[in-house]
Amino acid sequence: MTFTDWDIVRNLLLAARWTLLLSLVAFVGGTIVSLPLLLMRLTRRRWPMRIVRVYTEVFQGTPLLMQLFLAFFGLGLFGIDVSPWTAASVALTLFASAYLVDIWSGSIDALPKGQWEASRCLGLTFGQTLWRVIAPQAVRIATAPTVGFSVQVIKGTALASIIGFIELTKAGTMLNNVTYQPFKVFTLVALGYFLMCYPLSLYSHYLERKLIGEKK
Repeated sequence: MTFTDWDIVRNLLLAARWTLLLSLVAFVGGTIVSLPLLLMRLTRRRWPMRIVRVYTEVFQGTPLLMQLFLAFFGLGLFGIDVSPWTAASVALTLFASAYLVDIWSGSIDALPKGQWEASRCLGLTFGQTLWRVIAPQAVRIATAPTVGFSVQVIKGTALASIIGFIELTKAGTMLNNVTYQPFKVFTLVALGYFLMCYPLSLYSHYLERKLIGEKK
């Protein structure tokens, strides 16, 4: 490998750190935002459920690219200076939360309804039922799709390059402008995403097979 090739690889590896960090921030932030939304949905009250439904439909029904543009340029219209890192973190957090709340809500709905009624007959409160009875079972069901969704979050970080955030895709574009070797550069970029996403995909499939095997 020539020095130029190593220089490309080294710079892509440095940029991949920011891809992973942004993915982690978005996933953790999405988890924090989705938990109160999940509780609002579980109350089964009309207005909280409507608010959650509108929230999820907005962020699931609009392109992530548009959300990134609004987070970066939209706030600037109000005189708020937003860095590419902040805008990407906020947009991806909201994007992730809209999907996570559906994944986790679906996992809870998959449990037998009688467990709620039985817990109520035993005198357990809503919080006690959720924490001691429902959550441990729902977590097992939700783990596989949650891990699978993390792959989408990692791939979604590539769009942050549009607003100037230097992650793997943006670094690849910059290196291509310098080296004029698009095939080599973007092959390495694609390989980088594959190495980050494939292990998570395998783990997600493993968890699904394990869950199905335990049910049988």
